[in-house]
Amino acid sequence: MLKRRISVSKKRQITIPIEFFNSLGIEKEVECYVQNNAIVIRPVREGGGELDEQILADLISQGLSGQELLAKFKETRREIRPAVERLLDEARLAAAGKTQASTYEDVFGTEDNNV
Repeated sequence: MLKRRISVSKKRQITIPIEFFNSLGIEKEVECYVQNNAIVIRPVREGGGELDEQILADLISQGLSGQELLAKFKETRREIRPAVERLLDEARLAAAGKTQASTYEDVFGTEDNNV
């Protein structure tokens, strides 16, 4: 396991050691979050692959094409991360007992209702 002690500047900045940078294949961005009382920094991997294909297929099925398709695709992709973060926040609150959790039936209905 690679381990290094690094300085934090007065502006709260750090420099990622080159061996970490290279071994993780960091490109343009990293994401940073707190987990188990530690700061986790990891590379951002671009491309949604399968999800992008599903978004495009849905937009094409709505009759979009050309610049309109491109604009709607970009808009939809920007909305995904905030939506997932809201879902995670709701899950954390439910796990902590601070809100009522939804059941499968609450979200998707019963089999009788889906017919």
